[in-house]
Amino acid sequence: MSDAIKHECGVAFIRLKKPLEYYYEKYGTYWYGLHKLQFLMTKQLNRGQDGAGIGVVKLDPDYGARYLARKRSASKTALSDIFDDVASALKDIPQDKQFDGDFLRKNYAYAGELLLGHLRYGTYGGNSIENIHPFLRQNNWMARNLMLAGNYNITNTEQLFQNLIELGQQPKEKSDNVLMLEKIGHFIDEENQRLFGILKSQGFSNKEISDKIKEEISIPNILKRSFKNVDGGYNMIGLLGHGDAFIIRDPAGIRPSHYYSDDEVVVVASERAAIQTAFNLYPEQISELGPGNALIVKKDGSHFETNINEPVERKSCSFERIYFSRGNDQEIYAERKELGRLLATPVMEMLGNDLVDTVFSYVPNTASTSFYGLIDGIHEIRLNIQIDALSKIDAKNNPEKVKEILSWRPRREKILVKDVKMRTFITNDTDREDLVGHVYDITYGVVKSWQDTLVIMDDSVVRGTTLKTSILRILDRLEPKRIILVSSAPQIRYPDCYGIDMSKMGDFAAFRAAVELLKDKGMESLMQDLYVRAVAELKKPATEQKCIVQELYEPLTQEEISQKIADMVKPVGLKAEFNILFQTVEKLHQACPNDLGDWYFTGNYPTPGGTEVANRAFVYYMEGRKERAY
Repeated sequence: MSDAIKHECGVAFIRLKKPLEYYYEKYGTYWYGLHKLQFLMTKQLNRGQDGAGIGVVKLDPDYGARYLARKRSASKTALSDIFDDVASALKDIPQDKQFDGDFLRKNYAYAGELLLGHLRYGTYGGNSIENIHPFLRQNNWMARNLMLAGNYNITNTEQLFQNLIELGQQPKEKSDNVLMLEKIGHFIDEENQRLFGILKSQGFSNKEISDKIKEEISIPNILKRSFKNVDGGYNMIGLLGHGDAFIIRDPAGIRPSHYYSDDEVVVVASERAAIQTAFNLYPEQISELGPGNALIVKKDGSHFETNINEPVERKSCSFERIYFSRGNDQEIYAERKELGRLLATPVMEMLGNDLVDTVFSYVPNTASTSFYGLIDGIHEIRLNIQIDALSKIDAKNNPEKVKEILSWRPRREKILVKDVKMRTFITNDTDREDLVGHVYDITYGVVKSWQDTLVIMDDSVVRGTTLKTSILRILDRLEPKRIILVSSAPQIRYPDCYGIDMSKMGDFAAFRAAVELLKDKGMESLMQDLYVRAVAELKKPATEQKCIVQELYEPLTQEEISQKIADMVKPVGLKAEFNILFQTVEKLHQACPNDLGDWYFTGNYPTPGGTEVANRAFVYYMEGRKERAY
């Protein structure tokens, strides 16, 4: 994705099933869990660079001993800073005690059996330490403590805020972080109180009751009550102070969640490949948490998956497959190649099947996999072109022509190379744009001036800003006759509200292009009509609303919008002809058949809250309001 955009958070969880001494004897370290947690988080750094945090829970501590620990950082090097601090804390342990498992368990804050990690991409609030996961809700009763982290955005925070007020609480914020922490915490309290009443009536002492609650507390019961009427996408992890844990996923499976278990560990991460790499596993050994389900990990180390919210139609985020997740997962890699391969035919049609005067490349590096697929698809087409050309000549008497035909093949080159960003004291926007142009280096001498067409593969086009301010200008220095940008994703037309920083309608190049096309066609009145209807929709409950914005695109073809986007992002003075080719939604589903969440492209949101956000984003655009729509 050439446009910079913030997207998904990442989570990691490890439950050590054995005593620390076991890992020391087998793996030579008491820090097996911490090492693996760092590994899981490092392999998911693509999912968060605004901050990081870890949390630890110790089982069966002595009275008066610390059993919860947390370390967070909002620095640019948050992950390394955290684990440097964790290592530095060992300096407070006497040298002769650093290999004493029992002493470490009691005296080293991070020597625990439950470990939680989070990588943050901020979509709401600032980057202060208060916004970094995990969050804590503390209490002197062990089973009432909650540590919470996740990859989530909740769309109906106003409703949840009112619900908490009706429960008698006074939340300090309306952020989904605070609201979910307090809502789950409330039902943890109620579950504790329910068990206390039952056990008290049976004659148990308060101390005995506390111990029995740790055994009998029902996490599924807590979650069913806590996640009733929660709208959004989420992969959320909670640790209770006494040692139970849960991982819960939204009913549409919007946000990804995977886990693995054996007799030593239970492991959870946002991405399957992170677990596979960290623990040297085969893909089939790793399970995907079902939509609407929770993985419950009990204090005794046992675990089970259970349904919490009835699943709805599976709408796992297709953008995870296109761009957000790391591409080393075998299924994601294959899907990205297929996204590229499916574009080969329309690309060749735009080129008039000309391979002689065409150079193929890609930007950014994450687009390389779909680029490989594009080249594979072009090779398939090339064979048919060559066969056809050979059939039309006297091959026996024209060996030079045969040799020429057999030499036809796609010319693939590394054209754009990302360079270290320049720091500058310059604040003038025009001068700054000129400096942005030096973020990329280009490869000279591989494009024939004013003769070659340059085909560039990209993951997607969101705003088009980077294309206009830097990439196209850079490519134009090579003097191609024509530039074709090929997007492996369809046109992004609608806002996201499930974890990605794409909430303002006017940010999308496709939406702006559609608005301009409607003006060109003399259809400005449609915009006003849709605005009036969107305002009316927002007065309805979210469950009754329809996405009004979809009608804005109905009078327009994909080809019209693509050309208008090209016209809009083409910088003044660009000498090359410029076109954009987008993936179709149908081909996207063909390449990624198990992840059909396509609301960015179609406006078909998997929850009512998404539809409401789209309507509100459109209303805000029409009213000139720059605020977020959720």
